[in-house]
Amino acid sequence: MTLHPPLEVSAREAAGIHYLTVNGRLTIGEPAEHLSDFVQNLLHQGARKMVVNLNDIPQIDSSGISALVKLSISLARKGGGLHLICGPGRVRDALTVTRLVEAIPTFDNEVAATAGF
Repeated sequence: MTLHPPLEVSAREAAGIHYLTVNGRLTIGEPAEHLSDFVQNLLHQGARKMVVNLNDIPQIDSSGISALVKLSISLARKGGGLHLICGPGRVRDALTVTRLVEAIPTFDNEVAATAGF
């Protein structure tokens, strides 16, 4: 069995937008739950606009995608929104195949993601 380092999530806030950097595999079990718990805490604190940087994610599965979809729906219900940062690679391919890039605005960099609000 191969052990992977835990998922790390950090956040900062500027001008009402919360910027999350996610590092590690966003997969079934603890990693997806950790991200969900982290963003739920931000939502309870009043976060309405989030930019999630996925560039340091080497792998995402259906549980990780589900966590992003749930976050997007939660933010939309509160009048906010979710933007993703994800450059070319395996994760972007997974988001494209699942058509998530059509449902959640996805950008190549933070400047573009911020301007999208």
